[in-house]
Amino acid sequence: MFLIFGTRGTDTLLTVVQFVCGVCGVHAAQRVVRRTTKLSLFFVPLVPLSRSYRNECVNCGAVTRLTAEQAEHAQGWSAGQPGV
Repeated sequence: MFLIFGTRGTDTLLTVVQFVCGVCGVHAAQRVVRRTTKLSLFFVPLVPLSRSYRNECVNCGAVTRLTAEQAEHAQGWSAGQPGV
């Protein structure tokens, strides 16, 4: 009997915010992306193993790691919620 298992990562776009990139210095759109890695059995994703967040500049392509709190703050900021 064969068991085929492994991991698979999926990216989810959380929000897009506008600010100055720390790498290229251009005021451009920044994508906030969540990457979820799941354990898969027979190519069916079953259990989430980890989550990571990152910021991607659409101008230069620079990628910056974010914490979960920073990603939530960016979502609140893009929604225009005061005090977030």
